[in-house]
Amino acid sequence: MSERFVAACVQMRSGRDPAANRDAAVAGLREAAAQGARYVQTPEMTSLVERSKERLFAVVTDDASDPTLAALRQTARETGTWVQVGSLAIRSGDKIANRAFLIGPDGAVVASYDKLHLFDVDLPSGESWRESSTYTGGGCAVVAETPLATFGLSICYDIRFPALYRALAEAGAEVLTGPACFTRQTGEAHWQVLQRARAIEAGAFMVSAAQGGLHEDGRETYGHSLIVDPWGRVLAEAGTEPGVILAEIDLSLVADAQARIPALRHARPFTVARIAARS
Repeated sequence: MSERFVAACVQMRSGRDPAANRDAAVAGLREAAAQGARYVQTPEMTSLVERSKERLFAVVTDDASDPTLAALRQTARETGTWVQVGSLAIRSGDKIANRAFLIGPDGAVVASYDKLHLFDVDLPSGESWRESSTYTGGGCAVVAETPLATFGLSICYDIRFPALYRALAEAGAEVLTGPACFTRQTGEAHWQVLQRARAIEAGAFMVSAAQGGLHEDGRETYGHSLIVDPWGRVLAEAGTEPGVILAEIDLSLVADAQARIPALRHARPFTVARIAARS
């Protein structure tokens, strides 16, 4: 296993046409591979950004029939790259799974992950989101050991749950991944600090491709795809426009950061005492 490789994030502005989104993802993957990337990540909801439940169910399929997954598997094989499809909307009974796929350079799917935490919030701007009405949450965290690195998979809103990333790091993840479709409002407030915090806490790289800009369904996403090193330094950051960012991943920095601040080894069990103090 080489300790160094180039990672890339493909930032997108996916709309309502899965075919157009698929073509954009393939083009971004090819551009990244041409620049030397051996691992390429696309954002959450690569193939379709759509708020309407009816429109979603009109086009989603199971993973065996999904044309975007098939196209990215083929492109991974042609370019010889590892590809993480940030997520696709995949039919799962009467709901939809928000599912990530890790694809090897032979085009085989080596791991998949269903987003654990669902975004059910009311924002001060008046935006209201109820992912649980359309999506089904996953129940299993995923660490994928590959010849390139050991990857810990997550998606978007997961970033607000630090226990997940600690568990991934304790299971050996060297590169944590957080592809996202972050709203502009929450992204401006929290996106970078959350990404850097998760990297620092785990002593691992954080690689997160994002959606950015105004989408056809009316939502506005923050963009700013990020690659962060285990010391919390930002190695590459996008703006809001679609494009590709790249950075070298030096896995020796993981061991270095974890040796300098061995927080993963210092955790201790504890209880919480709740005290009601009344004067």
